Amino acid sequence: MDEFDYVIVGAGTAGCVLASRLTEDGKSTVLLIEAGGSDRSIWIQVPIGYGRTFFDRRINWMYDTEPIAALGGRRSYWPRGKVVGGSGSINAMVYVRGQPHDYDDWEALGNTGWGWRDVLPFFKKSEDFDRVCDFHGQGGPQHVTDITPNVHATCHRFIAAAETLGLEATADFNGTQPEGVGFYSINTRGGWRASTANAFLRPALKRKNLNLRTNALASRIVFDGKRAVGVEYTSRGRTTQVKARREVILSGGAINSPQLLMLSGIGDPAQLKRLGIEPRVEAKVVGRNLQDHLAISYFYKTSTPTLNDVLNPALGKVRAGLRYMRDRSGPLSMSVNQSGGFVRSDPDQQHPNLQLYFSPVSYTRTPLAERKLLNPDPFSAFLLSHNPCRPTSRGQIELASADPAVHPLIQPNYLATQHDIDDVLAGNRLLRQIARAAPLADIITEELVPGAAAEGEEALLQDFRDRADTVYHPTSTCMMGPDSRTAVVDARLRVYGVEGLRVIDASIFPAITSGNTNAPTVMVAEKGAAMLRADM
Repeated sequence: MDEFDYVIVGAGTAGCVLASRLTEDGKSTVLLIEAGGSDRSIWIQVPIGYGRTFFDRRINWMYDTEPIAALGGRRSYWPRGKVVGGSGSINAMVYVRGQPHDYDDWEALGNTGWGWRDVLPFFKKSEDFDRVCDFHGQGGPQHVTDITPNVHATCHRFIAAAETLGLEATADFNGTQPEGVGFYSINTRGGWRASTANAFLRPALKRKNLNLRTNALASRIVFDGKRAVGVEYTSRGRTTQVKARREVILSGGAINSPQLLMLSGIGDPAQLKRLGIEPRVEAKVVGRNLQDHLAISYFYKTSTPTLNDVLNPALGKVRAGLRYMRDRSGPLSMSVNQSGGFVRSDPDQQHPNLQLYFSPVSYTRTPLAERKLLNPDPFSAFLLSHNPCRPTSRGQIELASADPAVHPLIQPNYLATQHDIDDVLAGNRLLRQIARAAPLADIITEELVPGAAAEGEEALLQDFRDRADTVYHPTSTCMMGPDSRTAVVDARLRVYGVEGLRVIDASIFPAITSGNTNAPTVMVAEKGAAMLRADM
């Protein structure tokens, strides 16, 4: 049996950080196991290429949820990275830490050491920001690009329109004023995607004490009594076991980490027995507490050009490609999520309760149901979106089979609380208010979707139920907390009921953060690596 000090399951956003940090000493040996393959595709590395990877089974798990009652029985499509770099190789690259109170809330739930003052140093440690600023890091592995000088002109109209409504502008969502409207920073370096695979893992692979194995699907954790001592995986029809002298670390994300725990006998005994899995640890909370951001987009046709005019025509694509090849600039070097904000729907809100997105592009002609390449519409238009920042609804992940290759059952349980419905109603109103404010209103010729026929809160709520979908931020299925009856891991990310096993990824979030979840996942991995080193 191969032996290593640490075996990490999942070369996604968190796993790449962990593999890099744990091998920095040149002594600790690490095996990193990844179910997917290489991330060297040009469509992964070119920032705008995620429109092509959105429905690519070669690098994408392409999950579907179970029917969701609050969405009229619709299923939701959940793309997740099945590739080195994980979902960080196929995401929109938006770098958002979240609001400071998100982490103070984590600490208030009993997770000592996870308050804002504790996690900020780990955000900064990973970061190499464009601008010198005390609130940011410079010289870290992962570059964060300030796109402000290069945003599309329509983004400035969005900011100005929001300001007329009393929403304050901010220069940096990750700075001293995270609340307001402004421009998103993104994870790119020199015009290329700066995933943790590129930033952390690739340099670390030069070390002799790090081994990466791709196309290797983990099937179960190997135990000696109550101690995790290794991992079993299959690759190209062959089953292999590897041994971990110190610890096994799960970094498969909010879907695959609880799935592997349950496949290994850690979960609800009744459910496991029905699938022929021998229970090892009674842990009914594994897979529970699933949270995600649910969003709606309103589409507007314009009298002035948007990115549709650049990226839809064949000649426009060629020109954008030539510009990118020349100096790694232009629309191919950016995300379409260029501006947005974190705002309060009314002054009585204690914190921002809505996240906004303004994208100078639209996709009304490529609905998700068709599972085709995302291609911009053949007319000038943009989309304006919102999602509640901190939903209170919680769902679950359950096994559908004892076969690790079978997708688990995903039930997000969206809109299960009145709190979430109230935020949706407030967000719907705000989108319309922004679109009707100058100077954005000056270029709008038509609200394409939901359209003028949708008037009043009930009609707009029904539209939300008919069209809303995930923002691809699943968290909390291996939730961290001080009580094994309600949490899966403790504040040091150790799985309750066993030894030598930790979960380090977005599944440990006690509650979803107020924005995009990639940067918080990097932080969790940085902090988790420090804990592992301290516990050696």
